[in-house]
Amino acid sequence: MMGKIPLAWLQLKREKTRLAVALAGIAFADILMFMQLGFRDSLYYSNVRFHTSLQGDIVLINNQSNALLSMKTFSQRRLYKALDLPGVQTVHPIYVDYTAWKNPVTGRPRNLLVIGMNPEINIFNLAGVQENLDKLKLADVVLYDRSSRQEYGPIAADFQQGKTVIAEVNRRKIKVGGLFTLGASFGADGNLITSDINFLRIFPQHQRGLINIGLVRLKPGADATVVTQSLRNYLSKDIKVFTKQEFIDYERNYWASSTAIGFIFTLGTIMGFIVGTVIVYQILYTEVADHLAEYATLKAIGYTHNYFLFVILQEALILAFLGYVPGFAVTMFLYDSARNATLLPVFMSSERAIMVLILTLIMCFASGTIAVRKLQSADPADIF
Repeated sequence: MMGKIPLAWLQLKREKTRLAVALAGIAFADILMFMQLGFRDSLYYSNVRFHTSLQGDIVLINNQSNALLSMKTFSQRRLYKALDLPGVQTVHPIYVDYTAWKNPVTGRPRNLLVIGMNPEINIFNLAGVQENLDKLKLADVVLYDRSSRQEYGPIAADFQQGKTVIAEVNRRKIKVGGLFTLGASFGADGNLITSDINFLRIFPQHQRGLINIGLVRLKPGADATVVTQSLRNYLSKDIKVFTKQEFIDYERNYWASSTAIGFIFTLGTIMGFIVGTVIVYQILYTEVADHLAEYATLKAIGYTHNYFLFVILQEALILAFLGYVPGFAVTMFLYDSARNATLLPVFMSSERAIMVLILTLIMCFASGTIAVRKLQSADPADIF
């Protein structure tokens, strides 16, 4: 210490250019980790919004289905067999498939997700669905996701202005009867909800009675875990039976472990950590080398190696916090830009902010511990 100012800070601010480079390097590493983790969490969150919105307790899918983007069909008779169990109140078949939507302005096609349901009962906890159920009973009427990407055309804006919106889906003319909110995902840039009858009109090759998802609602007081296990024993093995949370986890695990996307984002986070570690090490190593004579003098008058380690780790702590602040600030701007450009839910979370801060501290402390090893061989007799 010198007065009330730590020796570590005095050493760092002595070379202001070096300090600025160090802080920029740490901020860059933090931004890289923030962006990779942000996109990874956005991937997981956006791809389970459909699953989370289901108003039910148990979900049935074909055993060969891996994720929402590759749902296989199964006979709805399997779903209705669930009514044999005493805890089951109602069952609801759901159709899902991807097809081309033609932009009514440019004529360019782009795939989106089409969801078919019985319009008598709302099974989605999504803004805009409940109030528009009656419209879905009309032929060739759909609800359009107002959070779909702009490449589909100014659909939401035109509809809100009172214009009649007609578009082509899978080479069939449809009319937008209302708007709802689900949001884009890595699997689908846009979404439609329509009745089961309209769904089969849009997909004439889709055989009636073969559904993609079966939703089960339980009677009040029924245990979802118990009924789920009973259904697994009761139904044939070609049907997967999940609680709603298991269905969400199943989709998330698919994107995390069965695709390259989750691995790439995780690898990017690791690379950011390594880059930051190397940058901080180079800065702290240079600090040690530049002040080697002073450190050797202190060793000669009795200061221990632990004292030097404490000073260097103080420098690492200062660098970690000073580098984290601009990294966090720039990340917030980039999150906002990415969210506006992709319509994906790229938001900062307190858990991620704390995680990156901890990684930054570990990164800097590890670099400082390695850099201070040079002092172990610093012999005052050799220097003087």
